[in-house]
Amino acid sequence: MLMASPSTVAAPLEALLSVGQVAEICQVSDRTVRRWIADGQLPVCRLGRSVRIRPADLAAMIDRGPVK
Repeated sequence: MLMASPSTVAAPLEALLSVGQVAEICQVSDRTVRRWIADGQLPVCRLGRSVRIRPADLAAMIDRGPVK
């Protein structure tokens, strides 16, 4: 029997956030989050018609600060 070494086992996927969850975290409306997405400020993963945000992408947007 062939066993996979720990280095070849895929790391668990990070949990993706919904628009509503991002809005709650940032204390803004869903509409504001959708505007960030439309403006290209916040990258998303599209799963069918669903839109999800990687926590790392949200953190990066926050670190960049406001867009002028």
